[in-house]
Amino acid sequence: MVDHSFTDLTLAALYDALNPWGPGDDFYLGLVREARSVLDIGCGTGRLLRRARTEGHRGRLMGLDPAPAMLVQARQAQPDGVEWVLGDTRVRRWDGEFDLVVMTGHAFQELVEDEEIRSCLRGVSAALADGGRFVFETRNPAARAWERWTPERVYEITDADGTPVRVWHEVQQPLTGGRVRFTETYASTPWPTPRVCRSILRFLGPEALTAFLAEAGLTVVAQYGDWGRSPLSHAGPEIITVARRA
Repeated sequence: MVDHSFTDLTLAALYDALNPWGPGDDFYLGLVREARSVLDIGCGTGRLLRRARTEGHRGRLMGLDPAPAMLVQARQAQPDGVEWVLGDTRVRRWDGEFDLVVMTGHAFQELVEDEEIRSCLRGVSAALADGGRFVFETRNPAARAWERWTPERVYEITDADGTPVRVWHEVQQPLTGGRVRFTETYASTPWPTPRVCRSILRFLGPEALTAFLAEAGLTVVAQYGDWGRSPLSHAGPEIITVARRA
């Protein structure tokens, strides 16, 4: 097996098919519509900002992602006036430029080490204008989502040419120190070998999230357990957090 990630153009092109638009996207799109300026950290293929611009958003929209192949996808369908930036929050000095900062698609969980989280949140705090909001979601560790990431659960999608691609996940190391190691395997009959991505995700509960945010000068103003804005529950699937600068 060969290590791959979303630096792989082929896999990046499959991302939206594997992760179709859903209630979470609608939730964030509603927030973007209401904001004059938006920074999307870990924007991936950029579909949230592209859709907002296509629907008529006239303010500043910036997508930030460390994966070059993802930004290739974003730029291929780029509406006028969306800024795509390669890197993370360390790539520039921020100065209160955005009314809204978001991290969608559980991107926050890819911050594995404490210092990665602190660095990102310092950047978020610096990027937020007075009264601005930071909104992101993480999987609730109490719901133990990784227990359903098994090779028996195979997803079939199609690439741009209509060729079927099979995708499955397998946990290599269950929850240890708040982290889960797993693989995501892509296989297609025309390919000589499967493509395998190896990943680590960090699972944090609401108290730990609140503590990291407070350290960066951010105050939690709301947390929800699902995209319908239900209160947090012990085994609810999500921890959706809305924070402001303290």
